Amino acid sequence: MQKRTLGANGPQVSVLGLGAMGMSDLYGPADDAESVATLHAAIDAGITLIDTGDFYGSGHNELLIRDALRQRNRDDVVISVKFGSRRTPDGAFQPAPVETDPVAVKDRLAYTLRRLGTDHVDIYRPSRLNPDVPIEDTVGAIAEMVQAGYVRHIGLSEVGAETLRRAAAVHPISDLQIEYSLLVRGVEQAILPAARELGTGITAYGVLARGLLSGHWTPERALSGNDFRGMVPRFQGDNLTANLALVEALRKVADTIGASVAQVAIAWVASRGADIVPLVGARNRVRLQESLAAADLVLSDHDLAAIEAAVPAGAAAGERYPAAQMALLDSER
Repeated sequence: MQKRTLGANGPQVSVLGLGAMGMSDLYGPADDAESVATLHAAIDAGITLIDTGDFYGSGHNELLIRDALRQRNRDDVVISVKFGSRRTPDGAFQPAPVETDPVAVKDRLAYTLRRLGTDHVDIYRPSRLNPDVPIEDTVGAIAEMVQAGYVRHIGLSEVGAETLRRAAAVHPISDLQIEYSLLVRGVEQAILPAARELGTGITAYGVLARGLLSGHWTPERALSGNDFRGMVPRFQGDNLTANLALVEALRKVADTIGASVAQVAIAWVASRGADIVPLVGARNRVRLQESLAAADLVLSDHDLAAIEAAVPAGAAAGERYPAAQMALLDSER
C-alpha cells in the first residue's frame, strides 16, 4: 500500500483511508461481525487511516473500532475522530449548532478515549463549524489536548477557506475532511488552493457519492427508513435518473480502462494530488476488496480526459445534502 502525508505537519497514512460511519449509522442495517472482519481486512491490506465520529451510532462506531483493534496493534493505525454533532435517544440528530466550545472539546474527547480504549486520538476535528463559537477557541482547546498528549494532530471538516486560514493561524491543521468526488468538485475553487497554501492535506469523503458512483446502484433499490440517502436530493426522482445516466457514461470509460466504476471514481480523486487521501466507506469485505484495487490503478492523461468528459464538473443533478443541512456548511458559503 502506497503512503501519503497529510499536510506539512500531519501523519503519514495509506493512500486510501477507511471511513467507518456506515458500519454503525445512516446507510441502513450493518452487521457487527462483518464490520469487524472488514476493519481487520483493511488493516491487513495496509490501510492505516480509519475515520470515525463520536456520534456515529451514538458511540457504537468507536466501540466497534475498539473491538477490532483488540486483535491488532493500536499504533499501526491512525484514528481520525469527528465530534460535535448531537443525537437523541431515538438516533435523530439534534438541531444545530454543534458542540465545539472548549468545554465540549475536552468532555467529548474524554468519552472518545474511553470508548476507543486508547490513550490518544491521532486526529481530532469538529464535525462542523459552530458560527457562535470562534474557530480559534475550538482549535485552541484541541491544541491544549495536543500539548497534554491526548491528541496528536488537529483536523477540520467542511469549512471554507477563510475559516481554514483562521484555524491554521492558531495551530497547524493536518487535514481538512471534505466531500470530493466526480459529482462534488466545489472544493477545487477556493478551498483546495487555500489548503495547499497552508500546508493542509485533504481527506476526501463521499468519493463514491454515497453509492451513486459505486456502479451498483439501481433506480429500483429500496432504502430502509434509517438510510440517510432517502432524504438526499441526488437520490430523488429525476435527479437520480440524471445521475445514473452519468454513471453509465462513466461505466463505458471504466470498461475501456479495465476497471470497475467504483475503482475509476476512487482513483480519479486520488489523482487530484499527492496531498489528497480518499476515504472509502466499505461496509463489507467484498466492497473493500473492490475499493482496494483503486490504489494500484494508474490513470493516464487520456483516461482522465475521458473520465471528465463522461462526468463533467457541475453535471450532478440535485444538492449533496438536504437544504437545511446545506445551510449549515461553512464550506458552501
